Amino acid sequence: MAGYQPKKRKMTAEINVVPYIDVMLVLLIIFMVTSPFITQGVDVELPKTSNAKPATELAGDSESSFIIVEIDRDGNLGLSVNDEDVVRGMGIQDIIVRVKAELAIKPDSPVAVGGDAATPYADVVLVLDELSRAGIDKVGLLTDIKE
Repeated sequence: MAGYQPKKRKMTAEINVVPYIDVMLVLLIIFMVTSPFITQGVDVELPKTSNAKPATELAGDSESSFIIVEIDRDGNLGLSVNDEDVVRGMGIQDIIVRVKAELAIKPDSPVAVGGDAATPYADVVLVLDELSRAGIDKVGLLTDIKE
């Protein structure tokens, strides 16, 4: 027994990644579950009108896209195309570039400017004026239909 020596194994330093993968999958599931509850829209109370036309009449065919420029009561601008989520925090020049790009793809798309009822009228006129100066002639105002 004096001559017994255990085998010497070569030491390998490897990191065990299985717990990290488990943590990442749990985080991914948490973000996937909570992401639908996070919305970046702003509630806009549109002015009411009795003889407004529905947007479906303005679009004509089903392939047209709706381009909506929104102004909240603080004067912040947002853009929505085809009822997608409103992209907030854009400047007027960014909105003009995006609207022109959408109109280049589908020139028959109606463009509408919508503002909260508490939005100062000057902000709405400023946006309409900037769109007109950029060469976007057909711009409507977004309203709510009185029931």
